[in-house]
Amino acid sequence: MAAAMVEMDGSIMEGGGQILRVSAALSCINGASIRINKIRAGRGTPGLRSVGLLLQVSLPCALYADGPSELCLKGGTNADMAPQIDYTIKVFKPIVEKFGVHFNCDLRMRGYYPKGGGEVVAKVSPVSELSPVNMTERGTISKIYGRSFVAGVLPYKLAKDMATTATRVIRREIKDLYINIQTLQEKDMACGSGNGIIIIAESSTGCIFAGSALGKKGVYPDKVGFEAAEMLLRNIRHNGCVDEFLQDQLILFMALANGISRIRTGPVTLHTKTAIHVAEQLTQAKFTVTKADDENASNDTYIIECQGVGVTNPHF
Repeated sequence: MAAAMVEMDGSIMEGGGQILRVSAALSCINGASIRINKIRAGRGTPGLRSVGLLLQVSLPCALYADGPSELCLKGGTNADMAPQIDYTIKVFKPIVEKFGVHFNCDLRMRGYYPKGGGEVVAKVSPVSELSPVNMTERGTISKIYGRSFVAGVLPYKLAKDMATTATRVIRREIKDLYINIQTLQEKDMACGSGNGIIIIAESSTGCIFAGSALGKKGVYPDKVGFEAAEMLLRNIRHNGCVDEFLQDQLILFMALANGISRIRTGPVTLHTKTAIHVAEQLTQAKFTVTKADDENASNDTYIIECQGVGVTNPHF
């Protein structure tokens, strides 16, 4: 007898593509039938849009395939309202590998708004099952580096100005570390014109955080650099182990893993609450969110804990 179809309301909570991404991936993995109504109803332009987020849907599915998968994803690689591809490679990838995930990401062409035209090839190895993670010790910030870029017709000076401002802002709070932000003018590897910056901080225990911003017409480069630096600092002030953008991306892996995962984080975002809601609707995973009460915790430090369901790959 076929399982009853699960109806999902695409307008609840965050009301964006998060509901679709988590639902579609879990439906593919556990074979549940779902119907999602009012997709991205909470957005100014409802319906399906951002190509850059496809990896968030396809990667979990490929983990439970009967062999290696190769995914060719085309569209914007550095666009607003989606993780920059640099974030996926430098932050998401090394952290999700703690669950036992292994994939390579080959960036063949960068694509900028509104042209798109970027291309990323991801090669994913299947798993027998995912391991739980315990990320509760932040340690000290040990490394800060980044990438400030211009592409197309934009002048190289923009990259230098973004990097200079970002470095100055970070130095106000973190004085004893060398900050290595590369400045680049992209030519052959870019489709269209664009500029932006991503700054990454690593901790002594292997935690990784990022702040990023993209340039827009009429926005001064020092404002772009300032925004990225402030975003990074905001995400390391709360003494958590993941930043606000990685938080929700790990929920799916916590739900699928075999055992209890614990992640220390800053304020729990609406994206994360949405991902937890969907994961609990479509699996037997159980999440709890509690305030951290140790001596290093601030008022907005939390522990997200999950009893994962231990999904196994039937092909192993």
